[in-house]
Amino acid sequence: MAIRIIRKDNDPILRKVSKPAEKIDSKIHILLDDMTETMHHADGVGLAAPQIGILKRAIVIDIGEGLIELINPEIIEQSGKQCDVEGCLSLPGESGNVVRPEKVVVKGLNRKGDEVTVEAWDLLARVLCHEIDHLNGILFTDKIQDK
Repeated sequence: MAIRIIRKDNDPILRKVSKPAEKIDSKIHILLDDMTETMHHADGVGLAAPQIGILKRAIVIDIGEGLIELINPEIIEQSGKQCDVEGCLSLPGESGNVVRPEKVVVKGLNRKGDEVTVEAWDLLARVLCHEIDHLNGILFTDKIQDK
């Protein structure tokens, strides 16, 4: 495992759409391991592959309830509404109120290639949406309510 450099601010890779992972292999496992180590080292709760310069649809999340790794994640259901302050490891020092769904259901693959579904509320729902936005070149600053 290795700590990778987190892309920051106006790095153009943060605005690109990530490509689906075509196969689950040792390269994806190394990517997930490095993302997890990088996220923990930076005291983050989530990290998307583009944030370390890799345009693959992979995210890792740990809000203190155990690690979640998702490959090719997609939101298949969402409901409710919540507004709270967000920040981002790629935009240090910036924060703002962002409206997100209160509940989401996300489908993706785990590191074994098995399809998994994550049902999430509140903070976990917020982090899932935030990280999936990264895969689509969207930053939380695009959604701040009080600009």
